[in-house]
Amino acid sequence: MKIRTHEFRERSTQALDDGFVRGAIARANASFQASRAKAIGSMPDWEELRERGREIKHRALEELPRALEEFERQLLARGGHVHWCEDAVAARDTVLSIVRGVGAKLVTKSKSMVTEEIDLNAALEADGVRVVEGDLGEFIVQLARETPSHIIAPAIHKSRAEIARLLHEHIACPIDATIPEMTRAARAALRGDFLGAEVGISGGNFLVAETGTIVIVENEGNARLSTTVPPIHIAVVGIEKVVPRRRDLAVLLRLLCRSATGQSVSSYVSFISGPRTRAESDGPRELHVVLLDGGRSRIWANPRARASLQCIRCGACLNFCPVYERVGGHAYGWVYPGPIGAVITPHLIGVERAKDLPQASSLCGRCAEVCPVKIPLPDMLLDLRAESVESGGAGFGERLAIALLRRVASSSVLWRCALGCGRPLWRALRALGIAKRLPGPARRWSRARDLPRVETPSFRARWRATGGFREESS
Repeated sequence: MKIRTHEFRERSTQALDDGFVRGAIARANASFQASRAKAIGSMPDWEELRERGREIKHRALEELPRALEEFERQLLARGGHVHWCEDAVAARDTVLSIVRGVGAKLVTKSKSMVTEEIDLNAALEADGVRVVEGDLGEFIVQLARETPSHIIAPAIHKSRAEIARLLHEHIACPIDATIPEMTRAARAALRGDFLGAEVGISGGNFLVAETGTIVIVENEGNARLSTTVPPIHIAVVGIEKVVPRRRDLAVLLRLLCRSATGQSVSSYVSFISGPRTRAESDGPRELHVVLLDGGRSRIWANPRARASLQCIRCGACLNFCPVYERVGGHAYGWVYPGPIGAVITPHLIGVERAKDLPQASSLCGRCAEVCPVKIPLPDMLLDLRAESVESGGAGFGERLAIALLRRVASSSVLWRCALGCGRPLWRALRALGIAKRLPGPARRWSRARDLPRVETPSFRARWRATGGFREESS
């Protein structure tokens, strides 16, 4: 997948001009927020559950090397295969080798952010293999030759008319079909591919070290078709997904389902612990697990960044982020959008290649408030901003502005002068009607915002009137 994070400012500007996408995401986020609120409102122990989830993931990361080895040991004992891959190239080559080994020409896939990360579809297609995405949202963006714009709702940016046109062009669905009719048409088109695929590829929401189990959570059933019907199943999973014990799932699944879609439990939760045995009539004859590092070891070794690997990919931080709601997922330029993407992408591909992403945050803290495993995302964004500045990422204008602010803020005399001059200037800008066309760097800010009104009297004046104000000499 082509990395375009360096174009964040350009792409976000384009997104701000797309009223439909902003409206679609705002409506979807409102729905996600309402569903989540309802789901957790009936759980008086929700905050306690979050803390337990944080502790489980924290412990899992502390024990990561041992847990991964235990997972491999358990899966091998059940007839599975484990492949350790340092980067995306190794992971792609491993999957291609397995696919070539069985002469496969048709592969079905369930939704997987890790396979997006390693750009697996393009590699398979370049090798002459037809790849079919089984998840409906992924299927839609595949037909559009696009990438997902949300972790759990890949086609959130598409209108009903766009989807109808895509299905009409590719699977002869009537252009005026209703949503249920479009769903049935997609199901009918995909069913033959599920039955005819030689290889099924999935991701994995969790890996259980204790039992060598892959856990997959979904709502459509397509993952079960990709993991049980084809004779070969390949699961591509990041190394951070492992948890030590099966009982940990009792907490993590409750957190994941409620945070992602507001459900008590998803429609399908699959536990896969090996290929089919002689006593079983279905399931794959071979199970391969491709464990991807892809920069995760670097994050794990960084004590200030390690907690980002606790992420269970629920998408809640996207659903509450005011920046994501306005620019959508494609503006982030790579696989992972929203606050979690702004944190992990610079670590996975390098701060210099994604230096704008940590700036794509208001630091309002909503992402940390809703994260089911309490990842301190705002703190991590601040760390990345500091790292970017230390490596020379701040331009001359930014450095000058901060130097001036530091000088003014450190002197009560200069601060009072700035406030005295600023209030009439603020009023003049509003009176002249140029609040939406401020000059210089402020132009991007004012394109989507109005200057706030200046309160009269000022806060300082009201504070002084109450007797609570005490001047400090500079």
